[in-house]
Amino acid sequence: MLINEELLTDVKQWRQHIHSQPELGFKEFKTAAFIVDKLQSFGIEVHQGLGGTGVVGTLTNGSGPTIGIRADIDALPIEEQSDIEHKSTHANCMHACGHDGHTSILLGAARHLSQHKNFSGTLHFIFQPAEEVLGGAKAMIDDGLFEQFPMDAVYGLHNWPGLSLGEVAVNNGPMMASFDTFEITLTGKGTHAAMPHLGADPIAAGAALITNIQSIVARRVSPMQSGVISVTQMNSGDTTNVIPDQAILKGTVRSFDMDVRQSMQEMLTEMVTTLPPLYGVKGEIDYHIRYPVTINDTQAYLEIKEAATKVLGADKVKTDVEPSMASEDFSFMSQQVKGAYFWLGVDGSTPSKPLHNAHYDFNDDAIEIGIKVWVSLVESELPKQA
Repeated sequence: MLINEELLTDVKQWRQHIHSQPELGFKEFKTAAFIVDKLQSFGIEVHQGLGGTGVVGTLTNGSGPTIGIRADIDALPIEEQSDIEHKSTHANCMHACGHDGHTSILLGAARHLSQHKNFSGTLHFIFQPAEEVLGGAKAMIDDGLFEQFPMDAVYGLHNWPGLSLGEVAVNNGPMMASFDTFEITLTGKGTHAAMPHLGADPIAAGAALITNIQSIVARRVSPMQSGVISVTQMNSGDTTNVIPDQAILKGTVRSFDMDVRQSMQEMLTEMVTTLPPLYGVKGEIDYHIRYPVTINDTQAYLEIKEAATKVLGADKVKTDVEPSMASEDFSFMSQQVKGAYFWLGVDGSTPSKPLHNAHYDFNDDAIEIGIKVWVSLVESELPKQA
């Protein structure tokens, strides 16, 4: 499959432009306007404002099935530390997760498909806001994504440091973990630090709780199943000679299995309410269910696997890879219609910086590969009728 060199040059310029102008979730106004301008220039029907700043482009060529292809468009609240020419021009905001690459690849595929139209059916190009923590996929769904744009399947990709350039990875089953958050409030009795017996120390209770929380996965979840509970914040006190009244713990819970996810929530809640009273402290938990497990449908997985094999070769398509404990709100979409999500390798001769790193920059050499996979998927799933 040949992708026009002029198109690739343009897409790389688009990617670097988007990288230099990052915007946080639900504030991607300029990014959305850029996407709209490009889609309209391709002759693609455009729908704006879904989920706030989401954009859907629709391209129909004859009768046939309908599929959706999704890219995320938001950036992260990180101060970029690289010295590249297209470095972020916005303070404490950068594309440290490669969403600039995902967006540009999808725009490139849209232009190619609008020009060649070697398919029969309907394509929805979904540009989703606020993937990072805020759940922009759910916002688009709540705004009627699948009611306004019915589709038979939906697909997404993510660039993947650690996977070689020219390779993709896709599983028949879980790709990314569920994602929940919690906030624990420990309320004791403040007193002078020199007289701890006169109070009830929430910090001591918090320290014990953090240690014991680790036993949930280590001793109460089957070693044949996966789960993570991480306490990531502990905030308490204002000075060195006072035991405070209160301590706050925050963290995250992740799993690949919905039953394990539920049991970890129940065990964590039980521990928060029963352990702190041993220290004379009251424990309360505010638990937030966030993103589901990202699980690939079998048929959709096969479609991606076969499409990638056609353009990359079987040796470049990795299956049965270890899923990631990171999470993805594409999972909301694949809960609604059958879907599959794959990883796009970005490690060239120099390995990519990690995702969410202040020195990260998307590898533009992966753009052609991503476009080829999308085009191959469309042409195989929506075959042109004779």
